[in-house]
Amino acid sequence: MRLRQTRIDRTPLRVALALAAGLLSVPALAQVTPVATISVSGEAQVSAPPDLAEIDAGVSTEAKTAREASEANNAAMGRVLLALKGAGIEEKDFQTSRLSLQPQYAPNRAGPNAVVGYRAANRVTIKLRDVTKVASTIDLLVAAGANELGGINFMVSSASKLLDDAREQAIADARRKAEIYAKAAGVTLGPPVSISEEGAPGPAPFRKMAAGMAASAPVAQGEETLQVTVSVVWAIKPAGQ
Repeated sequence: MRLRQTRIDRTPLRVALALAAGLLSVPALAQVTPVATISVSGEAQVSAPPDLAEIDAGVSTEAKTAREASEANNAAMGRVLLALKGAGIEEKDFQTSRLSLQPQYAPNRAGPNAVVGYRAANRVTIKLRDVTKVASTIDLLVAAGANELGGINFMVSSASKLLDDAREQAIADARRKAEIYAKAAGVTLGPPVSISEEGAPGPAPFRKMAAGMAASAPVAQGEETLQVTVSVVWAIKPAGQ
């Protein structure tokens, strides 16, 4: 019987040995040249009269027992809510924002503090879609029994569109600055390498007012100003390229 010989291809092994011995070379990775850049910031702001307002108001009551304080507070807030409904404000536009019931302690008494009563509080946030009704709504709240007013927040319903306009203006401002730098440095401005918005515009703070000054107090709505700042990195190249 004749044994059949099998031929083994050792080419891959020879290649691997040659690579290990340094006989074959692999092309080196291309060197990456850093891109020259100019980094600038652009700013823009837009103003618009507010078309929405929020009023923070509430009722606080005190009594000897927690139950009495709570019941008195519920009745007082019920009158406030009825007054809001009677003024034509839809239920979807006012919402309870905080409820609390806390013990009251005798002041300046030695030893363990003794509970002398309870204080209940109920606050509501009212959204007004007609900013001309802010002053009359405050008068209404006070007349209905609200004895706490946190403040007023004026807003612009189309803030997103206004901010988009400001963003376009901020990019244009950044390009203007970058072109000035490029010209002064004797280089040509290339495309933007990165764009980032610095911070997010937040809501306007509440305008605080004292409850005692609420009735018939004049309210000036003014304008809301929205500002955008962007940071842009521009590529630059030698002039003429």
